[in-house]
Amino acid sequence: MRATDAAARSRLDGLLRIGKSPGIQYLVVRPHDFVFEYADGWADIAGRRRMDPATTMMAYSMSKTVTAAAVLQLVEARRVELDAPIDSCLDRQPYGPDVTVRQLLSHTSGIPNPIPLRWVHSSDLHKSFDDEAALASVLLKYPKLSSPPGTKYGYSNIGYWLLGRIVEQASGESFASYVRAHVLEPLGIAPQELGYEIVDPSHHAKGYLEKWSLLNLCKRVFVATELIGGYEDGWLRLNGHHVNGAAFGGLVGTARGFGKFLQDQLRPHSGLFTDNIRRQFYAPQCTKDAIPVQMTLGWNIGTARGARCFYKEGGGGGFHSMMRIYESRGVATVVMTNATNFDVSKLLDELDCRFV
Repeated sequence: MRATDAAARSRLDGLLRIGKSPGIQYLVVRPHDFVFEYADGWADIAGRRRMDPATTMMAYSMSKTVTAAAVLQLVEARRVELDAPIDSCLDRQPYGPDVTVRQLLSHTSGIPNPIPLRWVHSSDLHKSFDDEAALASVLLKYPKLSSPPGTKYGYSNIGYWLLGRIVEQASGESFASYVRAHVLEPLGIAPQELGYEIVDPSHHAKGYLEKWSLLNLCKRVFVATELIGGYEDGWLRLNGHHVNGAAFGGLVGTARGFGKFLQDQLRPHSGLFTDNIRRQFYAPQCTKDAIPVQMTLGWNIGTARGARCFYKEGGGGGFHSMMRIYESRGVATVVMTNATNFDVSKLLDELDCRFV
């Protein structure tokens, strides 16, 4: 084992030992290989089931980048126009005629962002869940813009939920079916590695909330009552669930599944779209007044140890994750955990420098 690998493994083992998360997956990839992989800890504390590389977890908002890739495919196919009003893509929406597809992708639409922790449903109800009706209910409750379209950055889960409807309207397929057929399958990503279903419940991690945390104290305000389980070794178990809006937070998968997506983005030419569209995927965006925002059409823009990176974080009831692409270094990383408050950004800041 290389010294770099041994040091990273030792650090991750230590985090599990002191109870920072029940389980952790961490993966480092280059265009054609996995450089380092770690998966350990508990997927199920009470059941004493170990975390391994095939254990799936909820990805939450990391889903948005995959949604953006699907939208950009349809832009390339000329079924969607980036700067067209979303009125041209949707049957109905309450936000007026000035919001564009580009603004949805870059979080500059002005669409509000109420706390979405209650926008979930039990895993038992997933196959019959009506995503369209759930979105209609949210739009009815939050019909007003928070700011004029294009004037400033403002994160919006509703905006990406609408992008899922745009994918359906433009493609004639259900959102999940489109992503499976046109984004995941072309990259060789199997359903048990990444998708919108829990394919194998026996290989899906349970999500946990730290017992001694502010969120646990306030859980009945923010977390749907039916999701609250029992305590297990200092952790509150959250019951199995799916996010109501697949497009903004519905992916379920493994670090390996996201790793294959990241590898495609590191290669000279993507298997998902042309070089021109991929350049747009990573092009920094700005407001109508040309004020830069730290967003592309699907990625946040940041720096870590002096290297620019594109990243997306995902967190919610019982899980927390982040993926990063260090484009100039030809390396990407992803961490997935089954602990709501685990500091994924801090972990990547610390470990990625060993490989970048």
